Amino acid sequence: MRTADADILIVPGYTNSAEDHWQSRWEAKLPTARRVHLGDWHKPDKARWVDNLATAVASCSRPVILVGHSLGVVTIAHAAPLFPKGLVAGGFLVGLPDIEEHPGIPEVERHFAPIPRDPLPFPSVLVASRTDPRCSYERAEDFGYAWGAAVADAGDAGHINDASGHGPWPEGLMRFAGFLKALG
Repeated sequence: MRTADADILIVPGYTNSAEDHWQSRWEAKLPTARRVHLGDWHKPDKARWVDNLATAVASCSRPVILVGHSLGVVTIAHAAPLFPKGLVAGGFLVGLPDIEEHPGIPEVERHFAPIPRDPLPFPSVLVASRTDPRCSYERAEDFGYAWGAAVADAGDAGHINDASGHGPWPEGLMRFAGFLKALG
């Protein structure tokens, strides 16, 4: 699949993705990409975020590729059963936060627990770091496998955001291109 053949929906997490974040850079670079406005970025509301994502997906006329980061990944997992059948062609999921067990998670994110464990109804890849301060690699791997996602080991990459040095993140863009190619 080529980017021109799909609606690429950028799904940020808590506090949104800043200008230097790889999601913002991809949104600016990929002509069919747009950010989903989930609601208040600093006071995330699970019901509103899930509903806004489901509405954004349903409004698309081409196959949808979801690009989620952090709490956006959890939002995708919650919203997946609400998506029109077959419309989402794939999910590129990065930096899952362990909102259930990790002690460093802000309280506002814990309201999204529990994280759904049902298989996602579309092909997906979960990119996880061995040194993510918000989720152990083992927990990310466990959720990825529950979702039926391919788990991609990002190595020592922190939370895979601009704070961990992943503004441009060319490796991620190459992995995303490979994911799209595998979708056909």
